Amino acid sequence: MKIAVVGAGFAGLASATTLREFGHDVTVFEKAPDVGGVWSSTRRYTGLYTQNNKGSYAFSDAPMPKHYPEWPSGEQVQAYLEQYVVDHGLTDLLRLSTEVVRAELTDAEDGWLVTARRSGEAVAEPERFDHLVVANGIFSDPVIPPFDGLGELLRAGGKIVAASQLATVEDARDRHVVVVGYGKSACDVAAEVGPVAAGTTVVARHLLWKMPKKLGNALNYKYLLLTRMGEALFRYQDLTGGAEKFLHGPGDGVRRGMLASVGSVATKQLRLKELGLVPHTEFETIARSNVSLATDGFTEQVEAGAIAVHRDTEIERFTTDDDGAPVAVLGDGATVRADLVVCGTGFHQRVPFLDADVTDRLLDDRGNFELYRQILPHDVPHLTFAGYNSSLFSPLSAEVGAAWTAGYLADAIDLPPLEVRREHVRDRLDWMEKRTEGKHARGTNIIPFSMHQIDEMLDDLDLNLPAGKRAVQWLLPVDPQAYRQVTARLKARVGA
Repeated sequence: MKIAVVGAGFAGLASATTLREFGHDVTVFEKAPDVGGVWSSTRRYTGLYTQNNKGSYAFSDAPMPKHYPEWPSGEQVQAYLEQYVVDHGLTDLLRLSTEVVRAELTDAEDGWLVTARRSGEAVAEPERFDHLVVANGIFSDPVIPPFDGLGELLRAGGKIVAASQLATVEDARDRHVVVVGYGKSACDVAAEVGPVAAGTTVVARHLLWKMPKKLGNALNYKYLLLTRMGEALFRYQDLTGGAEKFLHGPGDGVRRGMLASVGSVATKQLRLKELGLVPHTEFETIARSNVSLATDGFTEQVEAGAIAVHRDTEIERFTTDDDGAPVAVLGDGATVRADLVVCGTGFHQRVPFLDADVTDRLLDDRGNFELYRQILPHDVPHLTFAGYNSSLFSPLSAEVGAAWTAGYLADAIDLPPLEVRREHVRDRLDWMEKRTEGKHARGTNIIPFSMHQIDEMLDDLDLNLPAGKRAVQWLLPVDPQAYRQVTARLKARVGA
C-alpha cells in the first residue's frame, strides 16, 4: 500500500519503520523542521528531561547511547531520534517542514487525498494514499486558557506563552514570572527560570503528587513504577493473573500499605509538609492520569523563597498596578506581578487536518476518541492512529502499536465483530473517565497501564513474550530489547 504517516515523533517513526518492513510505500509528513515530536527543537521547553530512565525509554532495537545520563535531556532524545532515522534509512521517507493541511477520504472512501504545504511554499496538489496513519501527537497543541484581562496584560507589556514555547531561560531573565499549573512541565519551567527571574510564582489549582527520582535518595524510581509490579499496584479495568487479583482483593491492605509507605517517604524527602505542598488526595492518585517526577531543585527553591507556590487557586484576571505594570489577580486574594506568564495547562487532543464529518465519526458524544486498542476507529476506513496510547513506555508502545497496525493491514488479526468492539471501547472509556476524573486526554492516555495495553496488542497478534520473560519484568524495569523480535516474528508469519 501507499501509506501516509502524519507526524515524525516516536509513534510516526516507529510506524514508518515497521510498515516499510512489510513492503509498504511510506511517506512521513512533519511540519517541524526536524524529527522528534514533543522533543523537536521547536517544541521542547527549557529544562526538559525524560521521566523514564534511558534504559526503558527507547526502541527495542536501538538502546539509548551509553554516555547519556540516566534521565536524558530533551536535546539528547531528539539527537537519539535523528540517529534512529539514519540507522534505519528513513531519511528519504521524510518530508520535513511540511504541514498536512487537509486529509480527506476519496469519494468512494477507498483511500485518502492528502494536501500538504511545505514551509514558505504554496499548497501542493492533493496526493492519493491507500491508508493514513495519524501520528500527530496528543501533546503537541498546547492549551492557553482564555483568561479575563488578557488584552490588558499584553498592552501593559506582559507576555503569555505555553511551556513548550519557552525555549530559553533568557526570556525570563529579570522578569516576574507566573507559571500556571503543577504538572511536570510547569514545575520544570519554574525550577529552570527561578535562578534568573526577578520572581517566580506558581499558581496551582490542584497539587499533584511527585515521585523523587531516587526514593530515600537510594532506590531508583524505575524499580518502583517502571515494573509490572509497580503497574499492578493500580487497579486495571480487568484484573489479569493471580497476583493482581490478590493485590486488589485479599491483599488490598498490603497494596495500600506499600503505596502509603512510598508516599510517606516522598513527603519526608521532598519536605512537603514543611513547605505546605502535600496534595489533598491520597498518594495512589499519582498514577491517575500521569506520573510526575519531582523536578530537581524545585522544592529547594520553594524553601529558599525563590519560588512561591499559590495552591488551590487560579488566576481570576489580569490587570495593571498603579505603575501600569501587568499583574495577575488570584482567587486566594493575592496579586502578583506578571511580566511573563507560562502556561503548563495541558494540550488539545485533536486532528486539525480532518474535516468535521470524519472527526464526528471518530468521537463519542463526550468528545472521546473511539479507537479499538487505541488504534482502530470504528467507522472511518483505511485509517489508524499511532501514539494515541500515551504511556510510561511510549517508544515501546509506539513500536508494538505499529506492529499491530501492520498485522491488521496484513489480515493477521482476528478482530472481534464491530458491535463487540464498540461495546469494549465504550466500557473502556467509561472506566478511564471515572478513574481519572475526566483527565484521560479524551481517551488517549493509558498511564500507568502501559504493559497491560502492550500485552493486549501482542496477544491479538499471538506474539506476546513467554510467561517467564514477563515474570522477570514483575520486579525489574521493563527492557524494550526483550521485544526486538516482534516485527521479525510477525513478518515470518505473514510472509512479508
